[in-house]
Parts: sequence; C-alpha cells; structure tokens
Amino acid sequence: MLWTPKASEPIERVRQSPSKARNGGNRAGRFEWKKAKGTMADSREVMNIRQASQYLGVSPDTLYKYVGEQKIPAFKLGNRWRFKKSKLDQWMEEKSMEMEPAAKRKTKAVGKAAGSQ
Repeated sequence: MLWTPKASEPIERVRQSPSKARNGGNRAGRFEWKKAKGTMADSREVMNIRQASQYLGVSPDTLYKYVGEQKIPAFKLGNRWRFKKSKLDQWMEEKSMEMEPAAKRKTKAVGKAAGSQ
C-alpha cells in the first residue's frame, strides 16, 4: 500500500534506487516521498492536543481528562488547548521523582519481608 502524507506531516523527497525504478517503481520522476525525520515540526515548543498526546504516549481523550482535572500543564489559545514542551518535560520529571522514592520504599519493604522469614 502506498503511503500518502497528511497535510500536517513533514515529508521529504528522496531519489529511488535505479533498480526499484526499473522494476515498476515511480518511473516518471524516479522520486518517492517519505516521512521526514528530525524536522522543525518534530521539535515544536508549543504543541496541540494531538501532538502532545503522541509525545506523551497517551490518547487525546486521556489528555483532555488530565487537562480538565488540572493534572497537566496546559493553556488555551483561543478555544484550543496548547502544551509547552518544556513544561511537559518538567512535569514528567517531577512525576517521575514522586514515583522513585515510593518504588525504593517498596523494594526495601519487600527485602525486609523476605529476610525475616
């Protein structure tokens, strides 16, 4: 199946290998399109709900829930939610620090329980 870019996706034009072009590839221009890597669009400081959900690895519905409960840093621009990448990174760092001491306490408690038997 041929991949076609969405309007919002960054793309780049790449030259096909000659053998692919001869064997039924894109003969007209011998070019094909592919998703661009490391483009400016990937490193935006301000993200919309879709971009932020992909960045965080959660669904947009979950992100809307977090925003409604004020669990995640966000702001409205017009009637759309926006997320600053730096604020999300800071929030994730804080959340991971909250979880680390609890995990260490659990492992110590498990070790003590195993040693006392």
